Amino acid sequence: MPRLDEQLPESLRLISEHVRLGPDVPCLVVRPTIEPPTGRIPFLVWMHGRTATKELDPGRYLRLARAGIGSCAIDLPGHGERRVEDEDGHDLALVLDHIEQAVDEIDDVVRDLGRRHFDLQRMAIGGMSMGGMVALARLCRPHVFNAAILEATSGNWSVQKGRQFPHSTAADRLDPIRHLGSWREIPTLAVHSRGDEWVDFEGQMAFLEEIRRIGRNPESIEVMALEETGAPHEHLGFGRRTNDVKNAEVAFLKRHLRVD
Repeated sequence: MPRLDEQLPESLRLISEHVRLGPDVPCLVVRPTIEPPTGRIPFLVWMHGRTATKELDPGRYLRLARAGIGSCAIDLPGHGERRVEDEDGHDLALVLDHIEQAVDEIDDVVRDLGRRHFDLQRMAIGGMSMGGMVALARLCRPHVFNAAILEATSGNWSVQKGRQFPHSTAADRLDPIRHLGSWREIPTLAVHSRGDEWVDFEGQMAFLEEIRRIGRNPESIEVMALEETGAPHEHLGFGRRTNDVKNAEVAFLKRHLRVD
């Protein structure tokens, strides 16, 4: 098996490590390029999309590190180091199982990060596509996250473009829009292409509007709605708008994780 750190640029290798946290979850843990004076590191827990791996987006982790923010990228169940050869990655019922397993693992991963001097009073959660669905499902349970970043994802799982989850007790149990009674209002940045061919833009906007409706501070939800980006399927990344998105996300996290 190839060394995982060989997939990363040298600048990231110097400040990161591959570790197993919580119930044996493969993680890429990245520290800031300059340790904070308090000794406790504000950080983002990040989850990739379906069929991807935690090593996919080194530029994200480097930007955060240079801004004084750590990160922990997780291999979702069935992905990366946890990939199972015979599993059908297109089986949406199986994806639901993976989402539920990941939701149940996050707290133990975070606990172990706290033992590594990461600041549990200044932490954010986020993800892209399937990873964003994990983040939203987790946020519909009691939590202590300070902020969330959501990319090309949805909390309204019955509204998709030909990729609906099969109706099941698992879907009902996890679909965020069904569980907003447990939602705690935190600053949230949602980035989405209007032309996304895989995750319905309007479905996600309806979910975010519902959060605004039940909350006390509608401005806690920020939306970066993009016109045509040139990304494949307007879903896999943000094409020529990538730099704008990454800059906005770093600024958002610095503001809400109180990073000078």
